[in-house]
Amino acid sequence: MTEWTWIERYATQFNACNVGPSTATVVLSESRSRPEIVDTARLALSSLGASVIDIVLPTPANPGPLPIRSTGASQAIAGNEAAIAALQAADFVADCTVEGLLHAPELGVLLEAGTRILMISNEHPENTERWPHDPGLAERVDRGVEWMNEAETMTVTSVAGTNLTISLDGAFRAGSYGWCTDPGSIAHWPGGLVLAFPASGSVNGTLVLATGDVNLTFKQYVTDPITCHVTDDHIVDVKGDGVDTELFRSYLNAFEEPDAWAVSHVGWGMNTAARWESLAMWDKGDHNGTELRAFAGNFLYSTGANEVAGRFCRGHFDLPMRNCTVSLDDRVVVANGVLCPELSP
Repeated sequence: MTEWTWIERYATQFNACNVGPSTATVVLSESRSRPEIVDTARLALSSLGASVIDIVLPTPANPGPLPIRSTGASQAIAGNEAAIAALQAADFVADCTVEGLLHAPELGVLLEAGTRILMISNEHPENTERWPHDPGLAERVDRGVEWMNEAETMTVTSVAGTNLTISLDGAFRAGSYGWCTDPGSIAHWPGGLVLAFPASGSVNGTLVLATGDVNLTFKQYVTDPITCHVTDDHIVDVKGDGVDTELFRSYLNAFEEPDAWAVSHVGWGMNTAARWESLAMWDKGDHNGTELRAFAGNFLYSTGANEVAGRFCRGHFDLPMRNCTVSLDDRVVVANGVLCPELSP
């Protein structure tokens, strides 16, 4: 069952993606997709007069050893040539798959065909009511990406003990503000994130997850600090007392993939409508933590797949951290968890 307020909110976001009466659209879902998301997306696209078709794929079985959450790497298409052809023929895809297409194996051929994709997170649509469309976010994110492109090094420090040095030489740098208009582009909603996927061997130092930081794979706040030592991109040592450290270490070990310990991407959040506290308000099944990746002033450290470094794996952590200072060469973009004025509304 869907609500008119959700349909209106989705329609506003789709309209920002230049969806209109002449737009050939696909609602892409799978058998385990959340029905409210799929229905709301379809109705919102129809309200804009778009030509809409549904592609529904079976959700593949999880081979284990653990549940997979929040990877951004849907396996639902599974190389299906008919589905790929239909998606390539579309102008716009509302991505309602469980994990999303951001790191899916088929993404490259879809973007090469000119398809633009909006990834809708697998969580209750009520969340979107709190994310009003903010046209100014695009300008601020673009400014952050411009600064990232000009920089050679990102450094991250915190009073908790984080001290990372990230070489940006060879990194893929990008931003998302929650909608896409250019052919061959993808965005995730709500957006408001500036990211770099570092080249191999580019990240070194110490990462300290402090109380109140977030492990989005587990959809929970950190209660006891976790200290990770990073050498040539890989976490080589994990220390800390309590179950948080035990779960962190056990999860990454379970996949028996060395690349699960490596850096996927790093960046900072810029969306003032996204809230750090929101994870506490929902059951885990109704919240995917997308907005916690983007809340203003967070530093986001992620482990796992990184196409730029030639790494592909299933194990994956997204770790939004508060109270960090993020610098691009000598320019401070986040100071103790607060965005610099040039990147703020």
